[in-house]
Amino acid sequence: MTPAVELIGVSFSYPGGEPVLEDVTLRVSPGERLGILGPNGGGKTTLLNLCLGLMTPTAGTVRVLGQPPAAAVRGGQIGAVLQNPEENPALPLSVRDVVTLGATVRLRPWASPGAAVRGRARRALELVGAADLEGSRYRELSGGQRQRVRIARAIAGGARVLVLDEPMVGVDPAGQRRFSRLMETLHRELGLTVLMVSHDVRAVAAGCDRIACLSRTIHYHAAPEGLTPEVLAEVFEHDVASIFGDIHVHAHPAAECPLDPPGAGRAGEGGGRAHD
Repeated sequence: MTPAVELIGVSFSYPGGEPVLEDVTLRVSPGERLGILGPNGGGKTTLLNLCLGLMTPTAGTVRVLGQPPAAAVRGGQIGAVLQNPEENPALPLSVRDVVTLGATVRLRPWASPGAAVRGRARRALELVGAADLEGSRYRELSGGQRQRVRIARAIAGGARVLVLDEPMVGVDPAGQRRFSRLMETLHRELGLTVLMVSHDVRAVAAGCDRIACLSRTIHYHAAPEGLTPEVLAEVFEHDVASIFGDIHVHAHPAAECPLDPPGAGRAGEGGGRAHD
């Protein structure tokens, strides 16, 4: 089966700078929801930009649905909700206008959206629970409402992969619960592959079923039964040193993570162990 997202031996450095990413290999299967945790400056946003074709790796290969990322973006197969979107608040766009723009991604330039395109936009708003906002001014929405509309715009063109960059920054607990339900709905109704980056474990636990830890290099924890408290405890018990340090950690399933023996200190207290 062709991976939905695949990075093979990917490294990235800015000119004259230290590597931001180093030898990253990662495969995300169709329909999988992968959350990527890591510290600020660990390379999370750079990895997303590579997957969206906004940057070119210094070394290695990136494929989205078997294609170069830019081709997947042009074909409307990957949609993104970025942390700091370029939006002009002076434009008097309605919610309907904003989402319809996302639904026109496959149209020829200057082609007028027909009934099918408007139908896709309306369906996307229904899926995110924002159909009642269709006629509202986008600039007058709350932060949580704008987030839902941005997700609707990202999926309105028929995207099969959804990329989310820090989706719950500034969201209150009630909004976090709504986000979790929304992710479940989109996964159930559309079978979306989700790639989400965050430094907030709540965002990842709310919308993902597998996690990767990224700090220049990457490893992951498979959790086919979902992100249970036990899995998350394993991640943060023995990975905290590797996330905030500069060492390579070997990829392995969460169930195989060796915990410190009885009497040993926890990570951060002198007893944590990294795996090489």
